[in-house]
Amino acid sequence: MKQITLSAVTVLSLAGGFSSTLSADDFTLFSNAKFNGEVKARYEGVDDQNNAVQQANAYTVRLMLGLEANLLGIDGLTMKVDGTTVQTLGGTKYNDLSATKFTNYDVVADPEQTRFTQAYLQYKMGATSAKVGRQLTNLDAQRFIGSVDWRQMPLSLDAVSIANTSVPGLYLYGAYVYSYETIFNERTYDSKSIILNGSYKVSDMLKITAYDYMLSLERGQFAADTYGISLTGDIPAGPLKISYHGEYAKQTDATFATTTTNIKTQNDATYYNIEATASMMGVSLGAGQELLSGTSGSDGKTKFQTPLATLHKFNGTADMFLVTPTGGLIDTYATVGYGAAGLGKALATYHTFKTDVAMGGKSDLGHELDLQYSNAIPGVKGLNGLLKAAFYTAGDVTGYTKDKDILWIELDYKF
Repeated sequence: MKQITLSAVTVLSLAGGFSSTLSADDFTLFSNAKFNGEVKARYEGVDDQNNAVQQANAYTVRLMLGLEANLLGIDGLTMKVDGTTVQTLGGTKYNDLSATKFTNYDVVADPEQTRFTQAYLQYKMGATSAKVGRQLTNLDAQRFIGSVDWRQMPLSLDAVSIANTSVPGLYLYGAYVYSYETIFNERTYDSKSIILNGSYKVSDMLKITAYDYMLSLERGQFAADTYGISLTGDIPAGPLKISYHGEYAKQTDATFATTTTNIKTQNDATYYNIEATASMMGVSLGAGQELLSGTSGSDGKTKFQTPLATLHKFNGTADMFLVTPTGGLIDTYATVGYGAAGLGKALATYHTFKTDVAMGGKSDLGHELDLQYSNAIPGVKGLNGLLKAAFYTAGDVTGYTKDKDILWIELDYKF
């Protein structure tokens, strides 16, 4: 499967987006070619007191160019190729988690690298579409399956996937993931995973989503089945609109063995998220709580983990909890935001973090304030600016006893 897909990608990428006539009968290999691209320049400054190293100053740029075209003149058959490179600019010193690059500086997880981030064939027939090859996959809020697009190099899945929308309001998705590329400059990792997701929109006030993610991932030797259900919707309340989200999931023993140890991992962990946001005239107020259960180490439990999530979206943007603490995590948070045409969007989020199970007799994992403002840049279509900051204040649990501050300044141009 990999060899076939990569051979096809090579041929398609060499096409370069032009139409090639194969015979006098106007049989066309490529047609209706469309390009898309992105230039995302970012400064990220990190001051992590937990590391006895210097502050990081990362000036990086993402350059992405994509091509989509109809293929072989067959109705519904298309191809898609995206090539992405991440490069640094002058004045940059940060630890990108490679073996040798500036290890005496704080971490910014944006190493220099170049690769195909998407390269797939797609066939659509009516309300059904199927893809084979490398693809960016984002399901629901990306809590379990996401492309980690916040980082300069996204996470790609090598998969065979199918989606169907033939029943009004019903969305069905399934995929077999045979390998994947992380955000780091690493080799392709093996996978033996099945992803199932379905949702039904009853009305604007209720959407029901159910899922089962049977993951077996080589990196980190993670294997577990995660199944759950979520309810979301918008409820009108006079001048207010109240948006809600409720979700519950279990992580249980793996259906598939880890790809290199041939061991089916034992799991027993729980997840929930409850959130509500009220908005009116551009102003929003929200609150929520999220639990990723933990273990004492002797209770037969395991900690809840989401290795294919877009983790930066959850539990504070200082990224203190990209790995769930052994004792689990309870994140209680409140948000206030404002958005208006021409004025952009502003959001402030305050988190308090505690363990689910005490670690060394302690449970305080600290608290955090996150601020961000984004707006379109006038006069240039597709250009957006972002200012963002995270201020993490330490708790008393070992490993979380030092403060961490991050500042981002970003310009993102898409065409």
